[in-house]
Amino acid sequence: MTTKTVFAGFGGQGVLMMGFLLALTAMRQGKNVTYLPSYGAEVRGGTANCTVVVSDEEIASPVASSPDCAVVMNNPSLLKFVNVVRPGGTILLNSTLVHAPVNRPDVTVVSLPVSDLAHELGEDRSANVVMMGALAEAMNIVSITDIKEALAETGLGKKPKVLELNRRALEVGAEKARQALNKEKKA
Repeated sequence: MTTKTVFAGFGGQGVLMMGFLLALTAMRQGKNVTYLPSYGAEVRGGTANCTVVVSDEEIASPVASSPDCAVVMNNPSLLKFVNVVRPGGTILLNSTLVHAPVNRPDVTVVSLPVSDLAHELGEDRSANVVMMGALAEAMNIVSITDIKEALAETGLGKKPKVLELNRRALEVGAEKARQALNKEKKA
């Protein structure tokens, strides 16, 4: 099985780290992975996105012209990527910053206030990790447990206190995504 995911937002939101964390976690599981980052010259505050392809088979190209999933952290990124997600795909939105509607009945939309949730956890910079928990729950590419283990190999987990906070952020994101998906199924 092959899953293509695009992560997009402003530089400084941890967009590239989300992609790197997914790629690292999948590689640790023995999957084939490509990671293709892209960011503006100014980086922090500019646009940033990356594409991660995870597969059980060889990957022919790192380019994901019609991704299965888009993780969108701000409005400009939604405008750029909303129409490239394949029909039947999933869009995960940071509803704290994304207010534009998704007018696509052919995709699943998981809208979570990840920036607000990170603030409630006491660390605004953990919004990307909250979103990773939501991605793990919504897409089932990698497990929360495996992401927690991979965190220790990144800058998100070098200090024990930071690692524990980010592991909690993953759990919060997964739980909120589970609630949103269950609510959508009932609707």
